[in-house]
Amino acid sequence: MGIPVMVLGESGTGKSTSLRNLDPNSTLVIQPINKRLPFRTSDWHAWNSETKVGQLVHSDNWQYICSVISAAPSYGKTQIIIDDFQYVMAHEYMRRSDETGFKKFTEMANHIWSIVMACEKTPDNVSIYFMQHTETIEGKIKAKTIGKMLDEKITLEGMFSIVFRSIVNSDGEHFFSTKNCGFDTVKTPMDMFSEPLIDNDLQSIDQTIKQYFGV
Repeated sequence: MGIPVMVLGESGTGKSTSLRNLDPNSTLVIQPINKRLPFRTSDWHAWNSETKVGQLVHSDNWQYICSVISAAPSYGKTQIIIDDFQYVMAHEYMRRSDETGFKKFTEMANHIWSIVMACEKTPDNVSIYFMQHTETIEGKIKAKTIGKMLDEKITLEGMFSIVFRSIVNSDGEHFFSTKNCGFDTVKTPMDMFSEPLIDNDLQSIDQTIKQYFGV
């Protein structure tokens, strides 16, 4: 199975910027919101479904995202990023805002669960990064979701063995936190990272993760 990783953080704390050193040839970015990446992107282009070339896929459809995760490795993509993952939930919620009752929340939770579960069917050398905004509830920082179904029945972070949080220090430097601070949901396997804060360089991080798991 592939390696799902969650990266939590407020907007502007360096989640998308962490992609800057990834090899475009082996990377695919799924964008629920069609926006430009926050670094020079001359080698990054929209995915061409005919030629099977490109790096950027614009979609917030959960079924299509599942199919992209499944197909991407066959085109040499070993790093898959879902940027602004929370908008997959938010957009569906807004499109169904006129529906009443709890059924829609159950269905939306199932759709998000299905996307994460799609990672299990990818090859061992494929890493899938879920970039997710945060919210603070009762003093605890967690992944931002829609409704209580994901929080109470699933606990989204519980489906990941690696959860980082993007942090900006007082000097404006960007890092990923690797250690739980007591009021967030950060976690990494034992001895994977020796430092509590690491550079927000996803290429270096991806190499460390794959070396740790021997893939």
